[in-house]
Amino acid sequence: MTDPEMLCQLFDAIGFDLDGVIYRGPLPIAGAPETLGELHRLGVPVSYVTNNASRPPSAVVDQLAGFGVTCTTSDIVTSGQATAHLMAHTLPAGAEVLVVGSPALADEVAACGLTPTTKRCRDTAAVVVGFNPSMTWDQMNEGCYAVQQGAAFFACNGDLNRPTDSGLSIGMGGILQAMGLALDVAPIMGGKPARPLLDEARRRLGAKRPLFVGDRLDTDIEGAQVAGWASLFVLSGSNGPADLVAAPPQCRPDFLAFDISGLLQPARVAVLSGDTWHCGRASAGANGAEATIAGPLGSADGRLDALWALANLSWAHGGQLDVASAIKNLTNR
Repeated sequence: MTDPEMLCQLFDAIGFDLDGVIYRGPLPIAGAPETLGELHRLGVPVSYVTNNASRPPSAVVDQLAGFGVTCTTSDIVTSGQATAHLMAHTLPAGAEVLVVGSPALADEVAACGLTPTTKRCRDTAAVVVGFNPSMTWDQMNEGCYAVQQGAAFFACNGDLNRPTDSGLSIGMGGILQAMGLALDVAPIMGGKPARPLLDEARRRLGAKRPLFVGDRLDTDIEGAQVAGWASLFVLSGSNGPADLVAAPPQCRPDFLAFDISGLLQPARVAVLSGDTWHCGRASAGANGAEATIAGPLGSADGRLDALWALANLSWAHGGQLDVASAIKNLTNR
């Protein structure tokens, strides 16, 4: 009898989000370096696709090297790069761009033939905002003033928070919400869930059947759907079981795993039989308006199977079932 294929073998390339998928802050997520090493041994093309525009690709390469992961700068695709390329296709060559972000973002703007600046003037054609942990109110206000004076408005991403080794911290979305108090125009996005970032990653990989691995439903998973990628949601970062079960259609992944080591296992599959969803030896059904789960919930794999069955049940019922008790049963163990 032939062993079932590993999930990674169903695709011709894999893209990875970084924060919450490969690492949290300065620390690798347990098992991630070993999984990446095995994918390399298997010859699976990979790309690291991040909404974080605060660092240059070389810094990401160095961090991954510290975990024992070998890659090159061409394997790193950032929202700063995607947004800069988007602006270069929109603005005249050499146009002046006010950069409200890091020096790494300014470098990407310059590399695309535009002129980065940190002070607005009457020639400022556009504003681009990217995450920078040392950003000041004065810098955000400078961007607001330029947009109010007619500059085009771009942003690298809208993630509300970022997973770190200390917990969730404020992300780019928080910065944009603050700027939005002074603006009535939404920025043009280069990062997930908008297409430019994943389109660039797919171009570099030359992939026809790519899989994207992420920990955020509203950026990684939605972005994969928008760009035509299959998606694997992992529970190692920002979003958790309750978020998955409540996900709207555009944020629902194709696959589920604890972390990226799930790529080296067969795909977790949920099947509908009658009114009950089954996954492995676990199941989820409805008792009136309440969702129920059953199975080997004493094991981590059993709980993950039950979660996948529960998610599919909830989605099939349009999110109208009461899932609170089932979620509590999964997470309080």
